Amino acid sequence: MLRQRVITALVLVVLLLGSLLASSTWPFALLTLALLSAAGWEWGRLNQAGQLPSLGMSAAVALGGAAALAAGWTTDAPAALWFAAIVLWLAGAAMALRSGPAAWPQLPRSARWALGLLVLWAAWLALAQARSIGVNYMLSVLCLVWMADVAAYFGGRAFGRRKLAPSISPGKSWEGVWSGIAGVVLLSLFWVWLDGNFNVDGPSVYSRLLSSLGVAGLGLGVLLLCGLSVAGDLVESLVKRAAGAKDSSRLLPGHGGVLDRVDALLPVLPAALALTALGALR
Repeated sequence: MLRQRVITALVLVVLLLGSLLASSTWPFALLTLALLSAAGWEWGRLNQAGQLPSLGMSAAVALGGAAALAAGWTTDAPAALWFAAIVLWLAGAAMALRSGPAAWPQLPRSARWALGLLVLWAAWLALAQARSIGVNYMLSVLCLVWMADVAAYFGGRAFGRRKLAPSISPGKSWEGVWSGIAGVVLLSLFWVWLDGNFNVDGPSVYSRLLSSLGVAGLGLGVLLLCGLSVAGDLVESLVKRAAGAKDSSRLLPGHGGVLDRVDALLPVLPAALALTALGALR
């Protein structure tokens, strides 16, 4: 298992680095669209779709991405889209998590399918636009999620007492959440210092929030993004538990499926673009 994890991780790193180092942004956009399209297939399988409908959902994400590329939205998507994504995630995640895994399959399949496709498409579009803003900006958003996850894991192991959502993800604790937030706060301070002392291709999401919304805006933005990171993770866990699945698929040997790797990013990417757009309005 460890060997599979390492090999899969190395292959993904090589592919992603190669696309990031390209002079154009389209190789990265196409590679990530392929991954999110695969997640569309996984979403269908987790939500009572047969093989053909699941493949159709994958194709729908790909076609939606292609349309966005043709329209130039990967560099300049409507800001209203990002604000709508935040509202959808806050309202939808709150309802799903309050109702629990048993209630999820009771929703109409068509609604669940459409919701998943919309979320995957919006997350890919946000990722593509983040890349067009700058590699430093994009990495600062990705690392926020990774830091929140890593710090929550170790903080939960060391201090975890109060369960966060025992019926959905028994291993998560409130102490882990606070540890994740603390880790991201430290990361944001480090990244602001990094932006000011090294020649990067553009400001990170943290520096943009600090310069446009001030210290309070940066702090509230970090809290919102960390909270959405947890929500994305919990929602995918809820869907898998409702489907009786441990992993979203076995597409990534040793790692599970694509959804397992990007669940926390799905709400955070559009939200980061929304906060950036909000700062630009001031």
